[in-house]
Amino acid sequence: MLHDDADSGTVIDTGYVSHGAQTVALVRHALEGRRLSRLVNTHCHSDHIGGNAALARAFGCTITIPTGEARNVTAWDTEALHLDGFGQRCERFAFDSTMTAGDRLTMGGFEWQALAAPGHDMDSLVLYAPEPRLLISADALWENGFGVLFPELYGEPGLDATRATLDRIAALDVATVIPGHGAIFSDVDAALERAYGRLDAFARDPGRVTRNAFRALIVFHLLDRQSAHVDELAALLEQASFFAMLNARSYRLEPGALAQKLVTDLVAAGVLQVEADVVRPAP
Repeated sequence: MLHDDADSGTVIDTGYVSHGAQTVALVRHALEGRRLSRLVNTHCHSDHIGGNAALARAFGCTITIPTGEARNVTAWDTEALHLDGFGQRCERFAFDSTMTAGDRLTMGGFEWQALAAPGHDMDSLVLYAPEPRLLISADALWENGFGVLFPELYGEPGLDATRATLDRIAALDVATVIPGHGAIFSDVDAALERAYGRLDAFARDPGRVTRNAFRALIVFHLLDRQSAHVDELAALLEQASFFAMLNARSYRLEPGALAQKLVTDLVAAGVLQVEADVVRPAP
């Protein structure tokens, strides 16, 4: 939440749809009596736009999205928006304006620059405020990595794009990063070193990109649903086009066998737990 002045505020990205009511309550608290005048999205994945409709209803705010996402949002193309193909959900919303790399926005009393950040999503933007040396990095840079490289899995140059984005961030004078996931951090050089290391590992073993995508999306699915039977995961892997594509390319397993393999791997990694074939996120 950015307090623009004594009367209004701006929020950047809005979480997943299942948390919509909580998002509205948190934003209302953070506004401290101000009105929410504007909502800005760095990109249009479900975990960044899921609260858009709820916030627009609650506060009457305008919505700004990256220009490259406009066609898909206008048509509500649920495949292009990575919803149906990923087994994910989002309430439809309308946007009021778009932003492009190079645009400047005034938020929180500072001028911010919109910068291209392809890699996790080819239309993604990050927001940089030179005066306070702040970067809102979306999923381009986390303290321990970055978001799934979806374009690479669709045959686009996601690895090269991610390297260019990390180089762009490394050239900025940044004191504090507000990432799309995880805590705010200030050791930017260390985060970049870890991100470059992860990228190099992906380049050496492209299969890791696929494994990382499966792991992240299965965990995301379970965080949304809280639990699922292994057979439900098998059905998801068969019915959602993205999972089916990755399986055909990398595993070539029957959906049930793939579900069992993924669950076994994720339990071993400590991120899931399973009891009587019911899978849950690890506490």
